[in-house]
Amino acid sequence: MNPFPLALAGLRHRRGTALALALLVALGVALGVGVGALERSLRQGAARAADAFPLIVGAPGSPTQLVLTAVYLQPDTVTLVPGGVLTRLAADAQAAWVSPIGFGDRWRDKPVVGVAPEFVTLGGRRALAEGRVFAAENEAVIGTAVPLAMGDQLIPAHGLAHAGADEDDADTHHHGDSPYTVVGRLPPSGTPWDHAILVPIERVWEIHGLGNGHAEGAERIGPPWEAAQGIPAVVVQPRDFPGAYALRARYRDAQSNAVFPAEVLVSLFRLMGDVQAVLSAMAMASAVLVLAAVFLAFSGLVAARSRDFAVLRALGAPWRFVLAAVWLELALVLLGGVAVGLGFGWLGGWMAADALGRHARVAVTVAPGWDEVLLALAVLVAGMLGALLPALVVWRRPPGEALKR
Repeated sequence: MNPFPLALAGLRHRRGTALALALLVALGVALGVGVGALERSLRQGAARAADAFPLIVGAPGSPTQLVLTAVYLQPDTVTLVPGGVLTRLAADAQAAWVSPIGFGDRWRDKPVVGVAPEFVTLGGRRALAEGRVFAAENEAVIGTAVPLAMGDQLIPAHGLAHAGADEDDADTHHHGDSPYTVVGRLPPSGTPWDHAILVPIERVWEIHGLGNGHAEGAERIGPPWEAAQGIPAVVVQPRDFPGAYALRARYRDAQSNAVFPAEVLVSLFRLMGDVQAVLSAMAMASAVLVLAAVFLAFSGLVAARSRDFAVLRALGAPWRFVLAAVWLELALVLLGGVAVGLGFGWLGGWMAADALGRHARVAVTVAPGWDEVLLALAVLVAGMLGALLPALVVWRRPPGEALKR
């Protein structure tokens, strides 16, 4: 005898209750799946953004703040590292190339960042999507998300970029005598630098009355910088792996602090992992409570139908048939709830990641992963095993006892 028709008939007869129980299971699964998918995607997006920054040298202070400002372009004021540190780095034999990073100006809500030409191409490893590298102080290379075209001009304004910034604000101080002409565009990177406008660091220094970083009378861009003033940060590309650690040790002194962004990210990821573990534990606890509530509700339904099952057994239906029919009803509810919860979890994780990514300007992509599938399967298996309890109650109860009611 096939128990499926009986199980399906029971679900159709109580479709509202079945849908409510399936939705309850789906919500419990979606919470755990969404948390896991979101944490993994944020970790990947943050790590990708740091790929262009092998070593960062800044002033002594918080390494986390240095990385957040230099790598993720988070608007904040930082202590400046003395210009002599940049001069030493540019002449260091273990540095393949160096680039100062200078902040302080914006165009609309896009940060204008002063850099060296080597940073634009990452020492020749990155090809531009359009145009060329700037070769004069009044030229700029824009990120892929900057709404300008080749040949357009822009006038920077003083102040850090922030969401909602407007170049026409009454309090905005424009550098009207310092327009830039767009000559190149970076390829998409999925990082905050997609929204940046890269200009020669010499022009940034000059606009703010700090000279051009070179010897008096020298008009050029790029290293060496003999008369550099304070700089927020310096990006350093070591020549090799041992050189990276030598540079980090050498520039950790009273004047500067050298950090690997990966080191800072590891500590941040550890914190994220701790938060994710707490959230996952809460999600699992909620899933257990949801399953318990579903079992209790289904047990009540089974108890209300005990007379129907007793009639089937009195008519000669094998106990295995009744047991399978009762188990299949709850199993189908659980299967549907887990499948929908898996989809809801990924959708919720994608929506949360998209919102966080737009806020931080980091491309965060949520993709299905085995961790979430295994979580959903664990809930399904636990539910399937638990579904045997209401079925065993029906099986163990004598038919005559139920028929007397």
